[in-house]
Parts: sequence; C-alpha cells; structure tokens
Amino acid sequence: MDSLTPAAFDLPSFPAVRHAVVIGAGFGGLAAAIRLGARGYRVTVVEKLDAPGGRASVFRQDGFTFDAGPTILTAPFLLEELWTLCGRRMSDDVTLRPVSPFYRIRFHDGTAFDYTGDPDAMRAEVARLSPGDVDGYERFMRLSETTCRIGFEELGDVPFGSVADMIRVAPDLLRLGGYRSVYSLVSTFMKDERLRIVFSFHPLLIGGNPFSASAIYTLIPYLERRWGVHFAMGGTGEVVRGLANLIEGQGNVIRTGAEVEQISVSGRKATGVRLTSGETIAADIVVSNADSAWTYRMLVPPAVRRRWTNRRLARARYSMGLFVWYFGTDKRYEDVPHHTIVLGPRYRELLRDIFKHKVLADDFSLYLHRPTATDRSLAPDGCDAFYVLSPVPNLDGRTDWKTAAEPYRKLIAAHLSATLLPDLEKRVVTSRIMTPLDFQSRLCAWRGAAFGLEPVLLQSAWFRPHNRSEDIDGLYLVGAGTHPGAGVPGVLSSAKVLDRVVPHAFAL
Repeated sequence: MDSLTPAAFDLPSFPAVRHAVVIGAGFGGLAAAIRLGARGYRVTVVEKLDAPGGRASVFRQDGFTFDAGPTILTAPFLLEELWTLCGRRMSDDVTLRPVSPFYRIRFHDGTAFDYTGDPDAMRAEVARLSPGDVDGYERFMRLSETTCRIGFEELGDVPFGSVADMIRVAPDLLRLGGYRSVYSLVSTFMKDERLRIVFSFHPLLIGGNPFSASAIYTLIPYLERRWGVHFAMGGTGEVVRGLANLIEGQGNVIRTGAEVEQISVSGRKATGVRLTSGETIAADIVVSNADSAWTYRMLVPPAVRRRWTNRRLARARYSMGLFVWYFGTDKRYEDVPHHTIVLGPRYRELLRDIFKHKVLADDFSLYLHRPTATDRSLAPDGCDAFYVLSPVPNLDGRTDWKTAAEPYRKLIAAHLSATLLPDLEKRVVTSRIMTPLDFQSRLCAWRGAAFGLEPVLLQSAWFRPHNRSEDIDGLYLVGAGTHPGAGVPGVLSSAKVLDRVVPHAFAL
C-alpha cells in the first residue's frame, strides 16, 4: 500500500487558492472582486446592506423604482472591461441609453442652457448667451481634452504609491493649471458669469467645491463629450445586478447583511475580517470599498496606523453632504428632461455656506433626476419617478436633520412646484428622503460626507489614501476615498489600479 501513496509518485504540490475578502459591494467593491477573480483569487464580498450596490443601491416603493445614488454613467468602456474579463459582453446583461441633453442647466431667472455632447450645438448655446465667449469656449475644450488625456486616460489607473510618482507628474499638473481651482481656470476662458457656472459645476458631481477643487477636474467636460452620458435601462441597479452575476459566475460569493466590525491584523499584516456577528473570515488580502476615512478610523486598530491616525483624519477636509428626496407623481412632466440642474440666486456664496461655514442656507441649488424621461418602466403608467438632490453641509455643521429634514423638503417641493413641476405638492404619491445622517449610518460615510475626502489638490493622487495601504500589508483600498476619486469612472478606475498593486494570486 505504501507504494500507492501520493509521495511515491512524487506529485507536484500546487498552492492553495488565495482568498480575498472585499468589504462593501458598491461599484468599487464589485469591480475589485471581478478583477481579483479574473487573476485567480477566491473572493468573498461582504456587504452590510441587504443587497449589493452601496451608494448605487435601489429603492422600490409603491410601484416606483428609485436609484439611490449615481445615475450618470460616463466612460462605459470601464464597465465593458469587467464583462470582457469574464468572457461576456455587457450588452448581454445591460442596455445603456445615451442621454441628450446631458443636463439642462436652469438659471434662477428662468433662462436655460442645454449641455450636450454635440460640438456644434454647444457652440450655438454658448453664442446664444455670450457671442464673445465662443472662442474662449473652444480653447477651454482643447485644454479639457489635454487634461482628460493626461489626468484620466494616462493616470486614472496608475497608483501613486510614492512621492516620486507625484514628482513625476508635477510638471504636467502645473502646465494644466492643477494648482488653480476649476472656477478660476474656467474664468480665464469665459467672461459671462453664466458660462463660468456652466463649465465649473462638474466638481459638485464628485463632492468638490468648484472654487477650491483642483483644475485637473476640468477634464470632465471632454470626458463627457468623448464617451457620452448614459443611463442604464431599468436603472443603475441593473448594472449592479449584472456585476453581481459576473462575480457569482466566477464561482465567488457576495454575502449581504454581513457588516464588518474590524479588519484583523497580525503584526502589520491584514489577515481577514471580523463581522459584527462575531464571525471571523480569514483572507490572504483584504480590499476595502468602504469610505477610506471610515476604513481607517473604524475598522483598523489605532495601534497599527502610522499615517492615517485619528488626528490626521480629523484634520482632513471632507466633501459636502447630500439631502436627497425621492418621489413619484401621479402625472408625467413631459417638458422636464432626464437631468436638470436648478440654480438658486447665489452660487459662490451658497457654496461658501456649504463647504466653509457649514450652515444650511435658506436658498439652494438642486439636481433634479427624472429617469422616466428615458425609461417609463420605472414608474406606473402615467406617472413619473424623480429624485432631487441638494448639496448641504456635512455633519461637521450643526444642522439637526431629525428636525430640519421635513421643513427643508417642503421648501424644495414649493420651489419645484413654482418653477418646473406645477402642482407638485398635490401630485406626489410616494416619498422618501435621505440626509447626511443616513449617509453616515447606512453607508458608513464618515461625517456624512457623501463623497469622502474633498477633491482638493493636497488631497489628490499621492496625498490621498493610497490604493495599497501605507499602514497595513495586504490591505488595499478602492472607491471614492482613494485614488483617483469619486464618480463612477473614478471608482471603477480605483479597482483597475489593483491590477498594478496586488500580486497575482499565485505570486503571493
């Protein structure tokens, strides 16, 4: 019998399949799991909520379907890559529909600007508001194209793990005006204040103040022109569903209702996670899609943190919070496009109240999302689904959202009723709100900051929490709080960075 033992045949020994635990099933966590699975890892995704999605989760209520968070999909090739890694095509699972206009920007005086990807139409819109700014607009878009090529296409999935990485790109950052704010740089090209607003508001989509966000974010207008703005039929939740199916198709697991209490660390090496239930899950590597400040402040023991200490996190600057009202109406508002930006009477001063003074102002600017302009299936026949989003101070401010939420909702409803949605208050048949308190308790957003760290120059690239943890071996970060930052393209790119910083499963 001894001659039949495996040793007698001198069989080669194969390494055990390496295990990765991914914390959070938002876009970043799902994309990370797919990329790790394609590189040989056995992957377990643990998600606090009862379904995948994170900020991109879905609410279904009274026959209406509401995407909780991101609805603007740009650079869809980043999603397509994930299906390709699994030998599939995204179109087999998800239908993306181009949206035009990208946004209708409505000024406080009732005039509007339709923002599209058509260069001729955009020139005409600029000329309609300010003929003298057409040349400046053209020059701005050429700069935006260069900035997009360098800042997004060349550097979006490149890790910034050392000071040398930052020094290497510093000349480009300086040449592109990265030391200036978005608004400041836009103002050198266009003189009309309305156009300065139109081409500087984009940082708000990723948690930044246009008056302090690095001008590198002027890349967004060209990014949108090149790849378009899209909506997923059935809602963004259909993209989440498709990504989750890819993970399961790889033979990997998503566990919902599984909240992480702590990342287990031995010495300075991540060894797995402990859930709030008391269960421990061992892992060779841990990837956190949780907010980066939450990850370090709440999940990593203070004794093993050298760079991202509690003191450093307390001094950091965080994005604004969001007040979001989801509502359905018993009529359709056919004149309202898919995306509308409703500007209030103030721009600079309102942003100062939100980001600096952290007070809830009596006025507001709004982003109104009407997905049923593109997909009627998201509401019952003859009805519309909406959400309206208002940037507000994060929880560093003193707003008591337990008492302020409903009066604030009523102010917004009255304003919409008087402008874009006549008789709105009589037409609402279903309603739900989220405040910065919900972002903190439900989504683990530190200080209720909806986008994590504020995207200013000294909190970008190398200055941001790294994709490969500086403090803990075997811990990696993806999502809005790490490089390159917030927004769906940024979050998906953060997962792509893992291909460069995480060793192959069989190389550990």
